[in-house]
Amino acid sequence: MGKRLIQQARGKGGPRYLAPSHRYKGISKHLYHEPGTVLSGRIIDLINCPGHTGPLARIVYENKKTSLMIAPEGTKVGDEIQIGDEVELKQGNSLQLKNIPEGTLIYNIENIPGDGGKFVRAAGGFARIVANMEKQVVVLLPSKKEKKFSGLCKATVGIIAGSGRKEKPILKAGKRHHMMKAKNKLYPKVSGVAMNAVDHPFGGSSSAVKGKPTQSSRSAPPGRKVGKLAPRRTGRTKK
Repeated sequence: MGKRLIQQARGKGGPRYLAPSHRYKGISKHLYHEPGTVLSGRIIDLINCPGHTGPLARIVYENKKTSLMIAPEGTKVGDEIQIGDEVELKQGNSLQLKNIPEGTLIYNIENIPGDGGKFVRAAGGFARIVANMEKQVVVLLPSKKEKKFSGLCKATVGIIAGSGRKEKPILKAGKRHHMMKAKNKLYPKVSGVAMNAVDHPFGGSSSAVKGKPTQSSRSAPPGRKVGKLAPRRTGRTKK
């Protein structure tokens, strides 16, 4: 019989795993504009949002629309930004990947043209244009993986602000608890052998010795499907 694992408890709507989205300032994405046009705006405020690691910039555009964007490093209130197919290659401007030269640092890259941006959105993050081909653009992501995007996808030029976020030491467990809680992250992460027997198949008996094998069949019920899932082989490798 299976057990209700923590992975299953998440997303069920309980208060422990419910994201405090009522505190979030809004969605940060590329604003839609008519193809072939240039949309200009001005930064009126820099705000902190619990749902984002980096600061957000509130922008008022010339068509009176207001939106949020992930603020680039070195930006300030009053700076002018532009969105368009062929705008100036300046920090904070958003344009299509096919119009960005190789070697340029970018962030907030769209996966599908018009989705507002899905890749490289964490504080201090940036990607780099590696190759600009006829219909696709090769981008080096922060994970050192190269990914191909459509040349029609938009991205913002620059580096996301807040790059020193990980340099500040976390001196107390309570500090990390509140940081994780603000973004609905699972904390603390505990191994299965450290849990009680009611919480995990590997838990109990005050020992790190597992009471059940670490292999689990492909047809195991949810809650028992832990450890090595349908492994091809087990045991030590013979030399």
